[in-house]
Amino acid sequence: MVIVEIIISVVITTVIVGIIAFMAGIAYRKKIAEAQIGTAEVKARDIIDDAIKTAEARKREIALEAKEEALRAKNDLDKEVKERRNELQRLERRLLQKEEALDRKAESFEKKESQLAKKAEEIEQLKEELLELQHKQLQELENISGLTSEQAKEYLLQTIENEVKHESAMLIKEIENQTKQEADKRARDIITNAIQKCAADHVADTTVSVVSLPSDEMKGRIIGREGRNIRALETLTGIDLIIDDTPEAVILSGFDPIRREIARIALEKLIVDGRIHPARIEEMVEKARKEVETIIREEGESATFETGVHGLHPELVRLLGKLKFRTSYGQNVLKHSIEVAHLSGLIAGELGIDIRLAKRAGLLHDIGKAVDHEMEGSHVSIGVELCKKYRESKIVINAVEAHHGDVEPESIIAVIVQAADTISAARPGARRETLETYIKRLQKLEEIADGFEGVEKSFAIQAGRELRIMVIPEQVNDAEMNLLAREIAKQIEGELEYPGQIKVNMIRETRAIEYAK
Repeated sequence: MVIVEIIISVVITTVIVGIIAFMAGIAYRKKIAEAQIGTAEVKARDIIDDAIKTAEARKREIALEAKEEALRAKNDLDKEVKERRNELQRLERRLLQKEEALDRKAESFEKKESQLAKKAEEIEQLKEELLELQHKQLQELENISGLTSEQAKEYLLQTIENEVKHESAMLIKEIENQTKQEADKRARDIITNAIQKCAADHVADTTVSVVSLPSDEMKGRIIGREGRNIRALETLTGIDLIIDDTPEAVILSGFDPIRREIARIALEKLIVDGRIHPARIEEMVEKARKEVETIIREEGESATFETGVHGLHPELVRLLGKLKFRTSYGQNVLKHSIEVAHLSGLIAGELGIDIRLAKRAGLLHDIGKAVDHEMEGSHVSIGVELCKKYRESKIVINAVEAHHGDVEPESIIAVIVQAADTISAARPGARRETLETYIKRLQKLEEIADGFEGVEKSFAIQAGRELRIMVIPEQVNDAEMNLLAREIAKQIEGELEYPGQIKVNMIRETRAIEYAK
């Protein structure tokens, strides 16, 4: 029990001592903290004092710098003001000098004006004297010549007009001769080279096709019982079948070459097949129509490959293929178009023009003939519409529109296509025309020439390629023959359509006859 009390007293004593020590520590730390706070306050006051001193010094420095800057600005301003004042003084002196110079010039102008007024008065006096002298001279001339001034004027004008006509005719003749010599030589070289490089075969197509038969017995099978087979074939194709005494042959006749080709292919298939009746005929005609469409497309593509013209609209390519079955005066239009494209390219190459564009225009120049029997209008207007529809260039459209002279050519390519078209059409054997059309053209040539005053006789020779004209020598002199030939040629160009060119040959003959008795 005593031990417990001792332990309790020890513990209490220890606790009391710990509390006393803790309180003493707290008091010591508080004292140290107060000492540190006092030291920090002293340091803060020192720092503030230093900052105030530094700020005062910096303030004095800034004030000094501002004073110096203001002084420099004042000096610069004074200097600039001084320079401006000197410049104004110089300008003032120059203005005074100019005013003095203007005053001197004004005085000089006044003097010159007075002198000019005097000279004007003198000129007026001289003018009056000249008019009076001229009037006297006119009176003397009228008295000497016996003509009034109006009559003399008319006589002089007539004389001058005759002289000018004669000189102009001689000058025109000389210029034409020189130009023709140079142009003909150059044109001959270009066209000769083009023709030599593009030699094409020409075969005159007809409006009939002949289908060979294995035997004459086949004719009866084609006709059929009571003619039902031949009627079915003619109805489906729109072509006339002519079955006559021609041995082992049937003639297909029709104006539309595509229909005629469909009928030919269908008939050949029926002959090979051997089964000829209306149902089979209808089937074969449909197959032949598809086959012709394929041929048309292939021919159009072949034409573009052959000429090197690419990028055409597919519908234009198909229309080109249709030209294979179109003829003009017996000339196949597709072959003609291909030849014109080649010739246009060759001529363009000689002249340094765009060859591809020239070929394109030449190939498409007759594209309207592919559908001219289906649409209203000439093949030229139809071709222009097609080219516009499928977005061809303006140069190609103008070449198509101008290749027969319907409009004026707007580019050298249009002129090239005109020349190439004429060359292709004018080849010997390229085209044919009926005797009646040929005779009418020759008669029209002679009628045009005979309608001009001073023409005695005219003769169309060399198949209409030359017009030989005899003039009355008393009415047409040598100088006027050139003008007359030009007028006749212009009227022929305006009224006739013809391939190639026509030479107008004027002949003037004067004879003197006397008899010795």
